[in-house]
Amino acid sequence: MAFFEASVDSVERNREVAEILDLEHPILSDPQKKTAEAYGVLAGGRRTAARWTFYIGADGRILFVDRAVIADGHGEDVPARLEALGIPRAR
Repeated sequence: MAFFEASVDSVERNREVAEILDLEHPILSDPQKKTAEAYGVLAGGRRTAARWTFYIGADGRILFVDRAVIADGHGEDVPARLEALGIPRAR
């Protein structure tokens, strides 16, 4: 299982954020917004990406998209969603 964030910010900005927050996971940078556009998080003329969580299976298929992410508490929501999707806990 892999976990990462994706952002339309620059590599430099994402590095700063990761250091400030002492993150244990990577932040992928998409400053050209091509991936964000492909995943639909810039829909409706948005300039910044919507805060969505994509759960992607080992086969590359999208299993679920959480479009109602609230930053506070989302860390607790993720394990529950993984369990509901039948994805085993990482050891």
